[in-house]
Amino acid sequence: MGRGKVVLERIENKINRQVTFSKRRNGLLKKAYELSVLCDAEVLISIPKPKQEERERGHQGRSGVGRGDRTLYQEVLRLKAKYESLQRSQRHLLGEELESLTVKELYKIEKQLDRALSQARQKKTQLLLERMEELSKKERELEVENKQLKSQLELEHCFQSAQGLGDASIEMGNEYNMIPSQANHAQQQSSTDMG
Repeated sequence: MGRGKVVLERIENKINRQVTFSKRRNGLLKKAYELSVLCDAEVLISIPKPKQEERERGHQGRSGVGRGDRTLYQEVLRLKAKYESLQRSQRHLLGEELESLTVKELYKIEKQLDRALSQARQKKTQLLLERMEELSKKERELEVENKQLKSQLELEHCFQSAQGLGDASIEMGNEYNMIPSQANHAQQQSSTDMG
C-alpha cells in the first residue's frame, strides 16, 4: 500500500516545516552521495537553511559551510581537467588514441618523443662511460696487484732455489772438510744413492 499524493505547498506549522526540511535535506544529501559514488561524479548541493545564509555542500558524504566551497569546487574541476589532459597526453605518447589528432599535433608528439629519446640516449651514454671508467680503474688496480704478486712469487722462487743450492753447497763443502776416511764413505754413499 503506497502513500497518497503529497501536495507541494508551504507547510504552515513551523515545527512540521523544520522536521520536513531536515528529513528531505538528509535524503537529498544521501542521494548526492550515492550519485557521486555510483557515477564517479562531482556533486555540489547548495541548501540555504531557512533565515540563514549558510550553505551546505554534499560531496561524497561530506558537508561544508561557506563561500569557499564554490572556489574549492572550481579548483577540483580545474585539477580534474588537468589530470584528464595529462592522461590523454600520456596515452598519445604511448601511441594510443591517435586517430583524432591532426598532423600538427602528431608532429608535436613526434618532436616530444625525439627529445625524450635523445635525452635517454645521452643519459645511457653517460652511465656507460662512467661504468667504463670504473672498470678501467679496477683493471689498473688489478694489474698493479698482479705485478706485485708476480714479483713476490719470483722472489719466493729465487729464495727457495738459493736455499736449495745453499744446502747442496753446504753438503759439498762438508765433504771437503771431512776427514779422508769420512769423505770416502760419503762418496761411496752418494754413488750408491745414484745407482
